[in-house]
Amino acid sequence: MSTDIKEVVKEKYGQAALRVRAGGSSCCGATAGTGCADPITSNLYDASQAGQIPEEALLASLGCGNPTALAQLNPGEVVLDLGSGGGIDVLLSARRVGPAGKAYGLDMTDEMLALANENKRKAGAENVEFLKGEIEHIPLPDNSVDVIISNCVINLSADKDRVLREAFRVLKPGGRFAVSDVVTRGEVLPEIRQSMLLWVGCVAGPLDENEYRDKLGAAGFEQVDVEPTRIYGAEDAREFLCCQGTDADAIAPQVEGKFMSAFVRAVKPVKEA
Repeated sequence: MSTDIKEVVKEKYGQAALRVRAGGSSCCGATAGTGCADPITSNLYDASQAGQIPEEALLASLGCGNPTALAQLNPGEVVLDLGSGGGIDVLLSARRVGPAGKAYGLDMTDEMLALANENKRKAGAENVEFLKGEIEHIPLPDNSVDVIISNCVINLSADKDRVLREAFRVLKPGGRFAVSDVVTRGEVLPEIRQSMLLWVGCVAGPLDENEYRDKLGAAGFEQVDVEPTRIYGAEDAREFLCCQGTDADAIAPQVEGKFMSAFVRAVKPVKEA
């Protein structure tokens, strides 16, 4: 199952990158980029942020939040973006940490990495490096990163415990976990969770907000906080499901108030237990 999910995610996000490079845009996991109003991925970056990066980085954003606006980033820090896509959050983070800092992006999709490196070149960002790999197996050493960010990607993993353990491993003592993700509140119908297309569309894979807290704690994190940033209703779901070729009338009412974008924070203890 996990391999199937990974291959579907890789294929869909690869298609999204190719659409952007061909002059189109993308919504969250869409199979087509036409006429799609996606309430999850739209209007996340303000004009000042959009002006700092190549247009293709903005068009390729498949996130559900704006972790760079919410995370505390300081000059000289090392930042890692899990599932960096077209590179928007990496490029914005690189500006925040400055020349003395470093921003890494990790992605498993060749097409997205190619787009990200193109955007890096256009932005003239010298303190940026994009890595190929999976968020369940981060190709960085222990205790090497000050801040981990991510934008609507951890919910796509079939092994979230492994992702959070890896995040904990690569963070320095006192390092911060600061990600945007989709989470759920209350019971969600099994058929919604089991749909592959919805999984790629950032809806079927999320953890319940309390389960997210528990898993972060189990990985070793402290000061865990899950703060909703957008709560989706039935009409939001109807718009989103237009991308998916799914029966919106049947599913949309089940989404009301149960799915939300959230900013998830946690800290690696200075001294491990």
